[in-house]
Amino acid sequence: MKAALIAEDGTLLHEARRATGRERGPEAVVETILGFAADLLAYGREHLGRTASAAGVAVPGIVDAERGTAVYAANLGWRDVPMRELLGARLGGIPVALGHDVRTGGLAEGRIGAGRDADRFLFVPLGTGIAGAIGLAGRIEAGAHGYAGEIGHIVVRPGGPACGCGQHGCLETLASAAAVSRAWAAASGDPDADAAHCAKAVESGDARAREVWLAAIDALADGLVTAITLLDPRTVIIGGGLAEAGETLFTPLRTAVGERVTFQRLPEIVPAALGDTAGCLGAGLLAWDLLATEVPA
Repeated sequence: MKAALIAEDGTLLHEARRATGRERGPEAVVETILGFAADLLAYGREHLGRTASAAGVAVPGIVDAERGTAVYAANLGWRDVPMRELLGARLGGIPVALGHDVRTGGLAEGRIGAGRDADRFLFVPLGTGIAGAIGLAGRIEAGAHGYAGEIGHIVVRPGGPACGCGQHGCLETLASAAAVSRAWAAASGDPDADAAHCAKAVESGDARAREVWLAAIDALADGLVTAITLLDPRTVIIGGGLAEAGETLFTPLRTAVGERVTFQRLPEIVPAALGDTAGCLGAGLLAWDLLATEVPA
């Protein structure tokens, strides 16, 4: 868990981290979130001279932001947690905003990170899976049902590897950090090898690693071109574990996307700027947005 106190302009005033401890069960995780938030509130009062005006929380899985409910998270095991209500009660009634972790990370990257000057952008973190956030004029488009931006479930290789969503050949089964780790472990014969090891092997000239790496980049380029065709973003922001490979990823990816576009305008493809603080920075922005839209009594 990552938490922060955020100024109105997005400045990070204080940051803290705690283990999620998901092995303790969903109820214990929720209680830890509430306690963490309460401690953060107290820290601001004691060390910064003022208490927080609002709170934002970003959670994984399916989120109903309007109702303030964490609907479902497979990794955490919770269902229909009234997160906004619980946090509001624990924090003395201050306003609480709830958001999806990837979309809030995208919000931060769009406003104060790599997409700061882009009116339309696509944020794509490449981690265990592949998600996406669609940025439009300083906000994130969630879609009619809260599922917009799920680029990882574009089928790029029909009949390909089975995906947890029920389809075959989804982008995240081929181009996520987890997918590259699996492919490189198989190709290298080392069950402990991962995507970072693959990137280093590519840099050292290993032909097997290059084959694995370029197969993932080809799949990623196909998925990105589909998204570019539909969304016409000015900037594509790539984050997550694979982005840590730097130009080992970005140079061939830009080339692959450039080779695939025809009539489309080629967006700028850039690395994310905020790292793993994007989610809590975005949650803070959600909280400030909530205050800005409240009508004074």
